[in-house]
Amino acid sequence: MHQKAKFFLQTLKFSIACFGKCTQKQPRDHRHLIDCCPWINVRKCHSFKSLQNKCKKLMSGRNITSWRFSYADLLNTEQENTKSLLINYSDSMERFKKKIEAFYDKYLLTLDSLEIRFGDFIYYEEDGCILRVKLGDGINNCEVLLRLEELSLYNAFVERIRISPGEEYMAASIKTSDSEESMCVIVKLGKCPKVEDFIPNVFSFEWAQDGILLYTCQKNLRCCDVFRTSFGNKKYTECIYTEQDPRFFVDLHCTRDKSFLTINSNSKTTSEVWLVDCHQPWDPPVLVQKRSPGVMYHIEHRNRELYILTNDGEPAEYKLMKTSVNSCSMKNWRLIYALKRKTKLIDMVMFKDHCVMFLKYCNQLYLNTISLNDHSVQSLKLPTWACACQLDPQPQDSGSDACSFQLSSPVHPPRRFLYMLGKGSLYEQAEQEEPIVTDCHMARLEAKSKDGTLVPVTIFYKRNSEIIQKKPLLIHVYGAYGIDLNMNFKAENQMLIEDGWILAYCHVRGGGELGLSWHASGCLNNKLNGLADLEACIKFLHNLGFSEPASTALTAYSAGGVLAGALCNTNPRLIRAVVLQAPFLDILTTMLDIQLPLTSEELEEWGDPSSDDKYMDYIKSYCPYQNIRPQTYPSIIITAYENDQRVPLKGILKYTQRLRRVIMDQKHNRDHGRKIPKIILDVQTGGSHAAAFWEDSIIEVAKHLAFLYKELGLDDTGPLN
Repeated sequence: MHQKAKFFLQTLKFSIACFGKCTQKQPRDHRHLIDCCPWINVRKCHSFKSLQNKCKKLMSGRNITSWRFSYADLLNTEQENTKSLLINYSDSMERFKKKIEAFYDKYLLTLDSLEIRFGDFIYYEEDGCILRVKLGDGINNCEVLLRLEELSLYNAFVERIRISPGEEYMAASIKTSDSEESMCVIVKLGKCPKVEDFIPNVFSFEWAQDGILLYTCQKNLRCCDVFRTSFGNKKYTECIYTEQDPRFFVDLHCTRDKSFLTINSNSKTTSEVWLVDCHQPWDPPVLVQKRSPGVMYHIEHRNRELYILTNDGEPAEYKLMKTSVNSCSMKNWRLIYALKRKTKLIDMVMFKDHCVMFLKYCNQLYLNTISLNDHSVQSLKLPTWACACQLDPQPQDSGSDACSFQLSSPVHPPRRFLYMLGKGSLYEQAEQEEPIVTDCHMARLEAKSKDGTLVPVTIFYKRNSEIIQKKPLLIHVYGAYGIDLNMNFKAENQMLIEDGWILAYCHVRGGGELGLSWHASGCLNNKLNGLADLEACIKFLHNLGFSEPASTALTAYSAGGVLAGALCNTNPRLIRAVVLQAPFLDILTTMLDIQLPLTSEELEEWGDPSSDDKYMDYIKSYCPYQNIRPQTYPSIIITAYENDQRVPLKGILKYTQRLRRVIMDQKHNRDHGRKIPKIILDVQTGGSHAAAFWEDSIIEVAKHLAFLYKELGLDDTGPLN
């Protein structure tokens, strides 16, 4: 399924949206490209300037100057403070960096790379180039289609590749870690491939025919317009769809059989789809079903029938339905298959006669194959060690009888598998001799929350570990937007396991691990359920003998910072150290600021405190910033990004300052024989919501590990295994 469809299934927080009009006559030479995309060539820090510009609309000139200098001074003070604190970790950071690099080198061949198969060619990215090689030819016969360096695109990477149906054109989106925005490069293929056009600020794009591209543009994290443009002798661009509701974001998807492009307009709880016939791409889009509050749906196509994935009806989980293309309204939808309650739909892919669904039930992965002829279902339990699955970026055509995908876990590198539809057989495609990890034990447990709800917990630890109660424990949590906790492979996790750590993943309410109802029971006025779940999971593990509070650390990313920060306020003695990356900590102020690009569409996740006093009081009751008070806090390191449009840096600065002031103003820590906790705010001048380059990511991980080892009193000088 298309990547944005996954976001749709998960009712993702991070919707993106539009840029205004694209003018047909606007020149698109290289100079224009640089003017439109200032993030190209140099890693500029422009989020502060954007913040100033927003404030000019709201504040007088005198107030602007005062606020601007206080913000800049505060940021400079934090950066200087961080430099002085991190000196104490420099040797440890260097050791961890070398260890992590060694672990990644060991599994280099198993890590993901951008590669798609189209027709007789494989298209792939390597060393800042897009290349293609004909199937059956050796790598020495590869053809270079695009060099980013020749376009003066530095510190950039290829995000997505789309090939036109007749392989006359290639469209590729180019992005840097400094910005949310991408640029689309159009390459005319043939004997001598050449760049034909640039389109700035593109989010999603699909070819309808050779030379006819549909795309969406984004600005300020909003995406609301769809454009159709033609290439060749007559270039023409027009807007064919505009979304007016700021709660909705728009993206494009091409059906598996290449018959239709779908324009998907989704909020967190509601969706609407329009069809563009690839055989008649100049016709106006056709509405499938008018949006209805709370109803989400996504479209696939086969044999002049639409297959609809929707949450409409009971049970309140996803269902597969179908109808004729000529009678596509909801009243004509007929049920084919319904998921069980508390089942998470991870992904779905259509074939000629089958639909393959990847599911999670009772925290275990399954592959269900639905016959589109007689609607029979075959269910296959995937290997028990698998925690995450990923379809190939662009599987073979819908007529194929094989489904290719990868399985992984936090400590198991990705392994490629092939499922044969006709035989119902699963085969592993071994590409190297690296064995599955054997000295790491995995357990799927359930902790009882305060209201009696059983919360899944997945733990990993070294077999035959002695005195496990004294071993360090690292807790992972997210719990928002119906998104599963990230359980993909990371090489540093293997390093931690070998060094005696216990890794625990707490699948609290608000996430998506147990389906749509699991998300609903942890959002809006149920947010405190996620906090209760997290606290119950940690106590449950301690009671089972897995570590103790003095050896327990907590890590969270983005919206996971709400629960992590709330736990630091409500029960800080459960943990000794915390690592937060791009965390959401000042949620009340953020949700009150309608000028921020994501506030309107976030209302369906957190509630509207500006118009409802109940939500005002409720959000205030768990907001990490609002509830800081004199008590014993754990040590905390926060990595933030100056260009982050999703989590305003100002809120993180406010949180850090208030927390540090409370800690220094009271002597409660010394009275209990516990040293004053360290509060470190590491502001990265590059990066956009944790989208750092590989080298920068390694440095960040090394920094976090050095911090955890020091705060937990662990030895980091052991030999590399």
